[in-house]
Amino acid sequence: MTATYTFDVFSSLDGFAAVGADWTGYWGKQGPELLERRLALYDTKQRMVFGAQTYRDFVEMLAGSTEDSEVRDAWVTRMWNQPTTVVSSTLHDPLDSPDATVVSGDAVDIVTRLKSESDVPLRSHGSLSLNRTLMAAGLVDYVQLTLFPVITGQTGINPVFEGAADFDLDLVETQTLDGRTQEFIYRPTLH
Repeated sequence: MTATYTFDVFSSLDGFAAVGADWTGYWGKQGPELLERRLALYDTKQRMVFGAQTYRDFVEMLAGSTEDSEVRDAWVTRMWNQPTTVVSSTLHDPLDSPDATVVSGDAVDIVTRLKSESDVPLRSHGSLSLNRTLMAAGLVDYVQLTLFPVITGQTGINPVFEGAADFDLDLVETQTLDGRTQEFIYRPTLH
């Protein structure tokens, strides 16, 4: 049995995964339904897959926060405590998280092996360039896009699909959270 792989990503309406300037986390649009949904996503055991930069970003974000910071939302803590594979040629074990290991090599080969060997689903939050590569190789079963109702044309950074291949997307599920944030789950196929 092959484990499913979900590319889980946050985005502004204009396609940016992050933002500079004076925006707060979640672009200031988090609400109780969003936070409950995020927490529920991590109720079951799964293996997280991160690229080196996203892993470094999480370590930095969590190290610079306190227990009361919004970056320590319950879902983030639950995600961080999942078993994790970090695909990297620049990082080395031991890593600064509870159950993370580094695997060096070709990301497509690594994730192909993980999908065939894992007895739990695989999920990646962020890791844009890694996931664009995995999508092009046909290894991403689901794209879970949480779309925040903002346009960040002047301050947006990290375009989610910059340089990606062309894909057809079949809508699997959609919902509105807190009356404003949209979540879409798609099954991608190369166009």
